[in-house]
Amino acid sequence: MLASSVRLAIITATFNTAEYLPRLIDSLKSQSDPDFIWIVADGGSTDETLALLRDAAKSLNVTVDTRSDFGIYDALNRSVRMADSDYYIVIGADDEFFPDAVAQYKVACRSTNADFVTALVEGAGRICGVRKRKWEWLYGPFAHVGCHAVGLAIRSSLHERFGYYSRSFPIAADQLFILEAIHGGATVCEQSFIAGKYYHGGFSGQDILGTLVEGFRVQVRVGHGLLLQLILLVARILKNWSRIKVWRA
Repeated sequence: MLASSVRLAIITATFNTAEYLPRLIDSLKSQSDPDFIWIVADGGSTDETLALLRDAAKSLNVTVDTRSDFGIYDALNRSVRMADSDYYIVIGADDEFFPDAVAQYKVACRSTNADFVTALVEGAGRICGVRKRKWEWLYGPFAHVGCHAVGLAIRSSLHERFGYYSRSFPIAADQLFILEAIHGGATVCEQSFIAGKYYHGGFSGQDILGTLVEGFRVQVRVGHGLLLQLILLVARILKNWSRIKVWRA
């Protein structure tokens, strides 16, 4: 099977993201392999987001679904259900792909046939990838994969086996899904290419305390010890206390 035969969807959740979208749109237009579909689940934007998407549709294969939703994972679930693809990649409205990202992902998906294909991502001035695989108790899903947005191609049919992103975890539903799929036998292949840039402007980057607490809940739910995870949660809160106080202010 040729790489070009891998059906790939890019999915994005938007809500009043006109300030950031041009960067993402330019990166999608610049792909060396233009054979992909871009599915956008919009939460009912009132700025220029929809106008930008209509203009992008002149040169990109874009499907836009706009309606009120219950947050980013509700939007992503809509996108996944709409995607008639073998794999999909989540990318935020404020993120960007490097020009060969689609081509490299498709080659890796074809050659490995892995359920998760994880690549490197540039973010916060460093290159992010997989942590230590044996230390899931510490790193959670990031012991197996890199960044969920930009850095991970996901086999679409995994959702038929393990369900969709949980609305009970509005910040960390991706972490729960990845861990439950891997514990259920999903395979992971690590790649050495840098897929693009991830910008920390999303909700999880602002709600530090909420992110830490949800990560704790995910770890306990998948079977890591409650006492150990409580200790780690307290340590992480103390480590990030100055950022938490800034957020609270």
